[in-house]
Amino acid sequence: MADRDSLPLPLEVRARLAELELELSEGDITQKGYEKKRSKLLQAYLPHTPGAERRVPVTPSSSSSSSSRYQRRRSTGTRDERYRSDVHSEAVQAALERHSERKMAVLLPSKRRSLIGQTSTYTPPDSSSGSDAEGSLGRTGGVSVDSWIRGALHCSPSTSSSSSSHSNSSANAVRFAETNKHSYGIGPMSHLSLKRRGLKEMGVSAEIGVGIRHSSDYQSDRPWSSLDSEDSLSAPPDITSYMPDPTPISMQRPQVTMITKPPPKYGNAELMETGDGVPVSSRVSAKIQQLVNTLKRPKRKPLREFFVEDFEELLEVQQPDPSLPRPEREESTLIQGEDLDRLKNCPASLEAALLRWGTIAPKAPCLTTTHSNAKQPYTLTYGKLWSKSLKLAYNLLHKLGTKQEPIIHPGDRVALVYPNNDPAAFVVAFYGCLLAEVVPVPIEVPLTKKDAGSQQIGFLLGSCGVAIALTSDACHKGLPKSTSGDVMQFKGWPKLLWVLTDSKHLSKPPREWFPLIKDANNDTAYIEYKTSKDGSVLGTTVTRMAMLTHCQTLTHTCGYSEAETMVNVLDFKKGIGLWHSVQASVLNMLHVVSVPYALMKVNPLSWIQKVSQYKAKVACVKSRDLHWALIAQKDQTDTNMSSLRMLLIADGSNPWSISSCDAFLNVFQNMGLRSEVICPCAGSPEALTVAVRRPQEGSSKPAGRGVLSMTNLSHGVIRVDTGEKLSVLTLQDVGTAMPGAMVCVVKPEGVPQLCKTDEIGEICMSSVATGTSYYGLTGMSKNTFEVCPVSCDGGLVSDCVFVRSGLLGFVGPSGMIFVSGTLEGLMQVGGRKHNADDIIATALAVEPMKFIYRGRIVVFSVNVLYDERIVLVAEQRPDSTEEESYQWMSRVLQAIDGIHQVGVYCLALVPANTLPKTPLGGIHLSETKQLFLEGALHPCSILMCPHSCITNLPKPRQKQPEVGPASVMVGNLVAGKRMAQASGRDFSHIDDNEQFLFLSEVLQWRAQTTPDHILYTLINSRGTIGSSLTCLQLHKRAEKIATLLYERGQLRDGDHVALVFPPGLDLITAFYGCLYAGCIPITVRPPHSQNISTTLPTVKMILEVSRSVYVMTTQAISKLLRSRDASVAVDFKSWPPILETDDLPKRRCPLLYKPCDPDSLAYLDFSVSTTGMLAGVKMSHSATSALCRSVKLQCELYPSREVAVCLDPYCGLGFVLWCLCSVYAGQQSVLISPMDLEVNPALWLQSVSQLKVRDTFCSYSVMELCTRSLSSLTDSLKARGLDLTRVRSCVVVAEERPRVSLTQSFCKLFKDVGLHPRAVSTAFGCRVNLAICLQGTSGPDPTTVYVDMRALRHDRVRLVERGSPHSLPLMESGKILPGVRIIIANPETKGPIGDSHLGEIWVHSPQNASGYFTVFGEENVRSDHFGARLSFGDTQTGWARTGYLGFLRRTDLTDASGERHDALYVVGALDEVMELRGMKYHPIDIETSIIRAHRNITECAVFTWTNLLVVVVELDGSEQDALDLVPMVTNVVLEEHYLIVGVVVVVDSGVIPINSRGEKQRMHLRDGFLADQLDPIYVAYNM
Repeated sequence: MADRDSLPLPLEVRARLAELELELSEGDITQKGYEKKRSKLLQAYLPHTPGAERRVPVTPSSSSSSSSRYQRRRSTGTRDERYRSDVHSEAVQAALERHSERKMAVLLPSKRRSLIGQTSTYTPPDSSSGSDAEGSLGRTGGVSVDSWIRGALHCSPSTSSSSSSHSNSSANAVRFAETNKHSYGIGPMSHLSLKRRGLKEMGVSAEIGVGIRHSSDYQSDRPWSSLDSEDSLSAPPDITSYMPDPTPISMQRPQVTMITKPPPKYGNAELMETGDGVPVSSRVSAKIQQLVNTLKRPKRKPLREFFVEDFEELLEVQQPDPSLPRPEREESTLIQGEDLDRLKNCPASLEAALLRWGTIAPKAPCLTTTHSNAKQPYTLTYGKLWSKSLKLAYNLLHKLGTKQEPIIHPGDRVALVYPNNDPAAFVVAFYGCLLAEVVPVPIEVPLTKKDAGSQQIGFLLGSCGVAIALTSDACHKGLPKSTSGDVMQFKGWPKLLWVLTDSKHLSKPPREWFPLIKDANNDTAYIEYKTSKDGSVLGTTVTRMAMLTHCQTLTHTCGYSEAETMVNVLDFKKGIGLWHSVQASVLNMLHVVSVPYALMKVNPLSWIQKVSQYKAKVACVKSRDLHWALIAQKDQTDTNMSSLRMLLIADGSNPWSISSCDAFLNVFQNMGLRSEVICPCAGSPEALTVAVRRPQEGSSKPAGRGVLSMTNLSHGVIRVDTGEKLSVLTLQDVGTAMPGAMVCVVKPEGVPQLCKTDEIGEICMSSVATGTSYYGLTGMSKNTFEVCPVSCDGGLVSDCVFVRSGLLGFVGPSGMIFVSGTLEGLMQVGGRKHNADDIIATALAVEPMKFIYRGRIVVFSVNVLYDERIVLVAEQRPDSTEEESYQWMSRVLQAIDGIHQVGVYCLALVPANTLPKTPLGGIHLSETKQLFLEGALHPCSILMCPHSCITNLPKPRQKQPEVGPASVMVGNLVAGKRMAQASGRDFSHIDDNEQFLFLSEVLQWRAQTTPDHILYTLINSRGTIGSSLTCLQLHKRAEKIATLLYERGQLRDGDHVALVFPPGLDLITAFYGCLYAGCIPITVRPPHSQNISTTLPTVKMILEVSRSVYVMTTQAISKLLRSRDASVAVDFKSWPPILETDDLPKRRCPLLYKPCDPDSLAYLDFSVSTTGMLAGVKMSHSATSALCRSVKLQCELYPSREVAVCLDPYCGLGFVLWCLCSVYAGQQSVLISPMDLEVNPALWLQSVSQLKVRDTFCSYSVMELCTRSLSSLTDSLKARGLDLTRVRSCVVVAEERPRVSLTQSFCKLFKDVGLHPRAVSTAFGCRVNLAICLQGTSGPDPTTVYVDMRALRHDRVRLVERGSPHSLPLMESGKILPGVRIIIANPETKGPIGDSHLGEIWVHSPQNASGYFTVFGEENVRSDHFGARLSFGDTQTGWARTGYLGFLRRTDLTDASGERHDALYVVGALDEVMELRGMKYHPIDIETSIIRAHRNITECAVFTWTNLLVVVVELDGSEQDALDLVPMVTNVVLEEHYLIVGVVVVVDSGVIPINSRGEKQRMHLRDGFLADQLDPIYVAYNM
């Protein structure tokens, strides 16, 4: 095919072809799309040959390389031109080669398939195809880099793809342990992508998952259903939940249980665990073991040995290291610039200069605007500029408002809003404002309502009092409009009057009107905005005198003369572009040719062509423009740059611009470019121009260069590198001090003391030509614009006032100024200072072509744990795979560590074109940082490396030798501290029913004395009374059930009978029927019909463990047990005989059983603890009666009382209140099934209100359901008559620490319907004693104390004030029941401890359980748990160990007997305590912090595995937001608990299992995770 360059193609077609090639190289268009569009463009110009195919694909390689002007635009690498350096690339190669000698692989995360599919293909539309200084279109590369990268990739072992994710990861872990002994801190990982079981390959979103949670495929949607293979672990059976028919709108959490045998193992754990405790059949476990192996080889030196508890000294204070480099030379001195020679016939102001040139040379060209399209360039003459500015000034002063009340007055501020392609309109507006003596505030054009940084710009306009915005007609049409057609009100912006400055919208001034042209004075001329590091926008005021003097210094330094031509590529609204192309140009009558950014994107050579076309003397560019030209040029025979006498490099202060300057000079030297022409400069909004390298005609003097050690620079010390070439930074000088100015280098922080000559500091400048202040910010202005440097002896070095420039550097030989970075980009990590640009340069030197999209990368620091941590965020190319991305990220970590000796805390990759942009297309740094801190960055790949970065953690606490219990007791007594023990009140007089020892006798007595008294009332799901039982009815039904057991079952005394009933009255009658027959009842939760395969094995397990010989149930449940689905899970033939209670015998039992021994077994209570252990305890008749008696006395229960019970009726205190207490005390119990609340959440509270119940009992799951479901319905409930003012006590029955936040939320929510906060309290019971504390109706109100969370980690209790740092609120667990004694003991030494220590709660009471019931023998367990004795003190009393940690505190309140009240505070279960770094942590504390970390976290759970902290969080949102949670979780745990999270698992809502009491089953979650059964959305392994 004929080449396009041999065809007569118009310029616009060539430009379009070049743009297509650019899109192809950047990945914005496919090869097929490129060929199609290219063929379409060339179709009209191709010669048609008969017989030939009409459509021939044309690729860039098929075109001739001899005459294409734009062919090599993207030939090799694509690295951001700001940081291109061949020397640095070689250093990065060498650093990576050090690691490539050892095998290296990446610890990849696990992603769900749907997440991978969505994140790898999505690329938002590119609204700006390039960038300014922050990001760029241009790239560079080298064959050496690519060849080295290819070689390095061959050295690294390949990671398995997602298709091989089911490979044996255990073998990988073994190979890793052998091959990675000296590896960098990144472990290997076979790539694991988990599919949702039971769902289709395409994945299901979280929202859909909620909707189908109760579909017919219920089991496949459970978190750990094992359908993949027979070898996988079976799901743990469920005995803790009973769920009615689910509704589509409700979502059930999985409620699972673990059946354990000593030693406790989960499922097939005994078969699958290796010697290390890692299940060999689990991919997740293998990954964690690899991570553990990696972290066992710390890359950095160990932490110093220390530990101090006090907050002020908790974190290590860095001791000065004598080996660190320090400045050694003499103190620096002031650098005086040459005298400023006053220019001959220099105008007294810029307005006077405009007047002069507009009158004596009206046709002289002032500004030529070029366009990206075929439009002819527009030239603004000085005559036109003067007349248009005059016209605008008149209209501003006289045509806005009325004559009596003009809107604008001299000195007012106005905003200039002009696009980057319209410099002519901006120049007119700028000088029009100067003539009108108003202050222009140039800002960027707001394109959308959510532009990055737009709100901060609005704050600046508001603080400046801006009420008018000047703009052009074309720009005004492009602004977003409201429905009324007016410009939209932008967020944070003041209300503005938009004024169009085009001539057709302005009135002509009268002939007699003429502005007053003043000499330059100290009035404000204009305000230039700057964005600070934190994102705030500051306005720097520049006076008219400073503006004029600055133009004079630029004229003197740059040698400007009249009628010279300048080509400007810079932004003309601020900085160097404004100073040279708008201000200095008018002072010297220069002709400025403006090349807009849009044209540079299409034709990067356009500015060079303009230099050649106009024979320009000066060009103002950035190093990116040099780099773009290098890539785009090829055989430019018609280019001549010999006319240039000054090529001004605006970002010459960036150390990484030197390579672009050298490469550009090397290529364009044969086109007339001279080396002395290249003039880098440095400046800032505060100090204006700090230095410019002078153009020296014919001078052979070389520019100043310095090759410095980055390691020494990080300590602020200048050392010329001599040997090690890996970590060097090459600097070029930016000239000497400006004429009439003084320059010094001071310490950036603290007192502005002069630095030493070999020390890096902040460059300060004293001159008339500087900014004056930050508008409206007096304090900040004083610290920046009124600096008085001092010497080492404290004396002032000058009477002049200096201005801080924000530039870091030093003064070299001959007064040359070198800039090494900026304060804005400085990050101080671990006492060392690193420049963000240096980090970016290193990252971009690592395979940029494959991953970084258009060089769009940003580095910033975040404060975590009292130090700055480096975060690197980049946009990845759309075609990058997940494995390649993580390989690249690992190489970046290695390169940064090798070059800079600093760790990266977080490295995140986001899809292309998703980071917030600056007006010129670069990345908006502060907005990106804010998105990261808010958890709204939405990365597609993320790698956290806290283990290598966090070096200031407290040293792990060393376990001290235990002090003997006798010494502890004596020490407490000597210190005046009381021993932690308390007791409830003694039993009072004996009531009538207390003469009976057995509940069966009490029921018979009540049936005789009060036969018609109603004991139980059952409320159905509609809120009406479903059924009730009187004393006589209950007695007669119990007799019939006893007859059933005698006749059909032929049971003997002491046989065990399982009662499998739904919550209701049948359960109660069956229980007392068993007592009448002398059988031992065991209440069991029936299987769930929608999840029978998981819940039925649990029922079967309880029957086997309890040795039940019969199952008593209803006909409906019996039918369910015989169903086909049930037979698949459990063979029906293996069940014990089943007795149905729907058809009871007609005749009564001839003889009721009466126990002969009060200590004989009454019933078995099976329950699942919070640690997931299934345990059955034996309750004797005497213990049962004592328990009912204690509850009766505490709650003042009598036959005239009504009590509402909304509890799980199968175990613990819930069973006691549901079945036993009414028979013993005679009160009427209103029974409400917690499962009915799923259908009607207001059922419990409405029943309490309608029946006017004063005392009620509930669980935390009920309270949470009401709080969540009724939060928006309180007004309607109040309107329907809900009234809780009569509630005297609302007791939450729990076997855990009281949930303070949930209780407070519940009280606050229902306060408007009469619920008093004093009424809400908690009860505490456990396996060994079902009820230890219960608030009751009398006695002091429950108290809440605040303890120091850090002291609890060391088993000490230290009370603090509310709101103190690290304070933890703990609520009293209720009043100690009558007859109960409590002591706090050391769980290891078994000695008593004082009330200032945390210990295990031991209880002595007649209501203690007799022991555990198990088929494996229990003598050792019983003697330790139920018959423990103190090792010192009262060694005779037998105590039951609760397994819970807590403390006692004597309060100032008094109880009914007048004695001071002893409050018990439960902290957590002993089995759940996680010992990390020698300190003890309770999961609930860490989980509370994590839930606050991000709004999308609905629930979380933590556990440990091989000393790693694993966090599982439930995501309420899109799967695309999953990765946002990883850094948020890691940060909050570090900040509040000083722990590093090892693994973060993101799952769907409802995956974390809970039991019927609302308690998390963390051990089940742990086992499900290790068995790879959670179906996580994302699993992150923090390195």
